[in-house]
This record gives sequence, structure tokens and C-alpha cells, in this order.
Amino acid sequence: MSKIVSYGAYVPLWRLSRDTIAAAWGRPSLGGERSVANNDEDTVTMAVEAVLDCLSGIDRTTIDGLYFASTTAPFREKQCADLIAAATDLKAEIITTDFGNSLRAGTIALRAALDAVNSGSAQNIVVTAADCRIAYPRSDYEQIFGDAAAALLVSKNTKAIAEVKACYSISNEMYDVWRLDKDTYVQSWEDRFIIEHGYLENMTKAISGLLGRENLSAKSITKAAIYAPTVRAQQQLARRLGLDPKTQLQDLLSNDLGTCGCAHALLLLVAALEETKRGDKILLASYGDGSDALLLEVTANSSQIKNSKRAVKGYLASKKTLPSYERYLSYRGLLEPQPGEPFRLFPSASVSWRERNSSIRLHGSKCKNCGLVTYPIQRVCYGCLAKDNYDEVRLSDKKGKIYTFSLDNLAGRSDDPVIPQIVIESELQNARIYCMMTDCEPNEISIGMPVELTFRRIYEGAGMYNYFWKCRPVREEQEMVRWKV
Repeated sequence: MSKIVSYGAYVPLWRLSRDTIAAAWGRPSLGGERSVANNDEDTVTMAVEAVLDCLSGIDRTTIDGLYFASTTAPFREKQCADLIAAATDLKAEIITTDFGNSLRAGTIALRAALDAVNSGSAQNIVVTAADCRIAYPRSDYEQIFGDAAAALLVSKNTKAIAEVKACYSISNEMYDVWRLDKDTYVQSWEDRFIIEHGYLENMTKAISGLLGRENLSAKSITKAAIYAPTVRAQQQLARRLGLDPKTQLQDLLSNDLGTCGCAHALLLLVAALEETKRGDKILLASYGDGSDALLLEVTANSSQIKNSKRAVKGYLASKKTLPSYERYLSYRGLLEPQPGEPFRLFPSASVSWRERNSSIRLHGSKCKNCGLVTYPIQRVCYGCLAKDNYDEVRLSDKKGKIYTFSLDNLAGRSDDPVIPQIVIESELQNARIYCMMTDCEPNEISIGMPVELTFRRIYEGAGMYNYFWKCRPVREEQEMVRWKV
């Protein structure tokens, strides 16, 4: 069977207290907080972050497939998986596929990757899922939903973290939670009907079918990473299956993160893998138009995994509080702020294609004659004037420090009025990169400040979304403590 050999996750920096949402409408709060994608983030940029986390320390030339799952992808007639593969600097000779239209899309993509690797049509496939769903204002879903991404590397030949032992799926046609092609907001039927006849019935059938086929009891499961719309529904299901909610259920993350659509089941699996030991049995189950259930056996202790990953734990600990509910509405495009100075640019598909290695892959040029690294790619080295004598080098995975900066008080929107314009010095031979800064407080920016690069949406124009790399303060442990609210 195929194996999970690496994992990654991404949770946006910003959190919104559910008390803040409730106060805006004069209604009860569900407690805790939810994650909120920044105004320059979407499911593509979050998936890029998760894939980079997953592939930390892994040779990217060995990857020959990338599957992307989302119910809120930014494109309809353009593949997102291809954009994610380019931004993460994977080779061109790979399989790229988008999965969508179901909250089960993440595990459907995972099953497809497992089948492809088992059949021998691919050796190493990255599966990533991300969602950024919008709920009706004042609804419970507005407090329940969250934004995040997860990624898993599926392989057959590499030393594994966990082996997938069995899969079981059922399909079920019903209107419970849905969104029409013209809808902005998620629609749903009555809660009791959804939980009883949708969630509980289908998840029970899939999980019981899997355990029965493998001749296992519920007590043999070490950790159950079970998707649920609410904690109460998850615990109801656990009791129905004979699982102990206190000892066997993986924390649903609803209090700190929210429910993150088709990415949520994979996020729970990543969180479970962060705390496992050899021999543990993990049950992964998701719901949406039916149910998927997968049985995994852990083959390495979590302490043995060389962990340069942030994964779920690291990103949950690194956070800032969004100052207002109105800011959340603005970030999701539900409340239009006063625009800032417009970009005086005319996007061109041909220019975007021609410069894709510099702008999407963030490649610089390294002169073969004198070794000078420059960005963007330069045909003529301004160190020794050698022409067309360079190698392309990746800069996106290099940290750096601020060399100089300015704060533009005219270009921003009314909700984010200041645009930090930054020149950073990369740790790769001090190559200088001009970019904007995000996820920061402008008054905290200083020369020499450590930064890292992050793939973000820049602006929309000419019917296109334009993406580029920005920098942000490094999200490491010392930053986690300082930002924790």
C-alpha cells in the first residue's frame, strides 16, 4: 500500500474572536476564535504555504504529481494545481489535477493519489487541500468556518511516517450543505436533518464498513481524526461507533481554528501525526456527499521525524488578533473599503508567461563567470558583464533581512492604509529583492528585521488574478510568543 512520507499545514496569521462577531450582531457567541485569511490570501496561496511546509528538506525534483482540492478555488477554467506547482518550483513534467465541489474533496484527492502511486503511474504525489468559505453574515457558520490548508506527500518507495492500510467510501446524494454556481454564501438545510440523516448515517456506514472489513474493533484505534461540523456532532458519532471521546478523538480544532471545509480532515490527520508513536492506528474520516474512511498505521515516532515543519501546532501558536469584525468583512470582499492608489499596470498574459520563472517561481540568476546572484533574472551580469551565462536559482525558500524600506501612506486601502515597500537581502549571497510586506504592523518594521517570503495575490486586473511574492516577519517560536494574544 501507499504511504504518507511527509506532511505540512498552513494557518493564516489572523484570528477573529467569535465574541467580536457575535457583538456585531447582538447574538450569542459560540466561544473561541476562528482563522481569517488576509486580504492578499486565497486558497492557492494557502496551498502553496502548506506544500512548502510539507516539502521542507525534500528534493523537489523527485515530485511527479500535485493534486489540489478546494470548494473555493479562485479559478473556474484555469487549473490551480498547475499554479501551485509553479509557485513551489516543481518540475514541469508532473501530473497536476484539481478536485472540488465537495467537502470530501480533500480525501477524494488523497485516495486518487494513493491509487496512482499503488498502480505505479506515479512515484511521489503531493496532495494539498485549502478552503476559504464565506457564510451568511449573522449565521452560525460565520463563527464556525475557518481558513487553512494542509498537504501530504504520498509515496511507495520512501521511508514512511504512516502506511495507509485500507480505504472505504460511500456516496450519498442529498441537499445538506451546498453552494450554487452563482452563490457567494454557503447554503444549508435544517441542522437536525443534516446531522442525523447526513453526517451521522453516512459516517457511521463508512467507518463501520472499514472496521468490519479489516476485522477491527473501535477500541483498536489509537486516534480518530474525524471531520465534523461541530464538536457535539463529532462526539455523537464517536459514542455511536464505540470510540471514547476523551481518549481516542483527535481535537477538532474548532475552538482555535474553525471548520476549514475540505481541508479540515487532512488538517486533523496532520495534527494527529504530530503526536504519534510507532504502531499507532489512525482512523481518518471525512464527510460530504457521502463519506471516506481510511485506516493508517504509524511507522515512525513523531520524535524521530526531522522536524523543520511548522505544521498545525506551529501555525496555531503564531497569531495576531484581527481588530474588528468590519475588517473581516473587508478582507472577504463583503464590505468595500475606500480604494487606495490604483496599480497603473496593464496585465498581459504573454508577459506573465515570459516572466513566470522570476515572478511565480521566484528564480534569480547566478552568473557562471563571477557567481553574482541577482533578482529578477538578468541576461547580462552587472558584476562582470557576462551575457547569457547564468544558472537559475530558487530564492523563495531563503530567509533574509530588511536592507531598506519605505512606508507608502497613499497606495493602501482604507482598511490597510500603509503599504510597506521593502528591499530585502536574501541569505543566498545577499541577493536583493524588492517586494511588499504583509502580515505585519508597519510601525514595527526596522532595518535588519528577519523576514521570509510568502506567495500572495497582488491585485486583480484585466480579468486576471495577479500573484507575486511578498515578505513577512519570520513566523518562528520567538515571534509566536510575542504575537500570542
